[in-house]
Amino acid sequence: MAASTAPKLDPGPEPSISDERRRHGLRRMKALATGLFVLAAGIFAATLNRVGGWGFVNAGAEAAMVGALADWFAVTALFRHPLGLPIPHTALIPTRKDQLGASLEEFVATNFLAEDVVRNKIDQADITRRLGVWLSDPPHAARVAGELAAAGRGALGVLRDDDVAAVFEQVVLPRAAALPWSPILGSLLDGIVDDGTHYRLVDLLLAEATGWLESSREMVMSLVTEQAPGWTPQWVDNRIARRVYDEMHRWLIEVSADPLHPARAALDHLLRRLALDLHTDPKTQAQVEAIKDRLIAHPEMRKATVAVWATVRRLLLEAIEDQDGELRRRAVSGLAGLGRQLATDTGMQARIDGYLQDLVGYVVRNYANEVAAVISDTVKRWDADDASRRIELHVGRDLQFIRINGTVVGALAGLAIHTVAVLLS
Repeated sequence: MAASTAPKLDPGPEPSISDERRRHGLRRMKALATGLFVLAAGIFAATLNRVGGWGFVNAGAEAAMVGALADWFAVTALFRHPLGLPIPHTALIPTRKDQLGASLEEFVATNFLAEDVVRNKIDQADITRRLGVWLSDPPHAARVAGELAAAGRGALGVLRDDDVAAVFEQVVLPRAAALPWSPILGSLLDGIVDDGTHYRLVDLLLAEATGWLESSREMVMSLVTEQAPGWTPQWVDNRIARRVYDEMHRWLIEVSADPLHPARAALDHLLRRLALDLHTDPKTQAQVEAIKDRLIAHPEMRKATVAVWATVRRLLLEAIEDQDGELRRRAVSGLAGLGRQLATDTGMQARIDGYLQDLVGYVVRNYANEVAAVISDTVKRWDADDASRRIELHVGRDLQFIRINGTVVGALAGLAIHTVAVLLS
């Protein structure tokens, strides 16, 4: 027997606590509406064949029953066949749910997903300013930082060492090998010298060298005396060693203290010459490219990549996990500062709101029908009877007021008609 190709209907979500409350409220309203009908029927039966003023009561009760029955039929016909009878144009929702879903899709696409409507709503929502006010509150900034930390922790957990190494080998290294390094290094070196970025490194090296020299005085002097000729007196060797040490120490102090020292100028000249050679000298360029090729082709490159990545990931995870750490504090402070700027900078608010309007406008303009199609597609997957029950659960309580109003209005209409008839007779 061939397998059925009919789409599997969605039974819908399991009933929730809210659904139970709605079901209880629906039963109460049904009981109230039915109770009014029973009351009208009882009054009608009790006043039947009575004369005098009871005729008005009887007419009102009779019309109330008619109104209650008519509205019961109308409300029931939406969700099922009244009394189980297959009366035409009843059970509208189960039998026409697909058409209703298509109509609802068209209504939403036309009236809610229109570009001008969406743009106007975003403009009125004042999203950027409200987001800034919310984010400027430190607890809210801490919450966002926590969510970002969780996302970062998850991303780092997904990235495996072998995957990172494979991407590095297959993507990064080939591109690095195809890219000439000499012009890049030359431009980088020019920028470093122009900005004086290397001065801090020079000062650090000078400070370290001075400290090492001061703590290693005896060792330095011993190295000098060991190189002295054997025929010179010891006191001469010691004097020369002290002089060498003092000159080295004095030179380091002078270079450290004088930003315009000739040694610094010589270093700048050397770096600029190297940068020029990297741009123009074929021999220097060839040497750099050869070093690059040997470095990329080295068999230890993969191990080094994995080791560096493992270290970086470990440090990042430690920083992310530390809720009182510097990274988390800086993240919270930065987010709160961003929130304050968003809340007060009207120019930034206008720009970001404009970007949001353009983005949502593009989505609505090009994909409104696809977005709205979710409604009809979802309705098609619903089981007809279950869909009817669920819709009744959400709107049925309010529809019972139609039955109640029909009973009351019917009674008033019957009373008015009987009164007119009595007056005209």
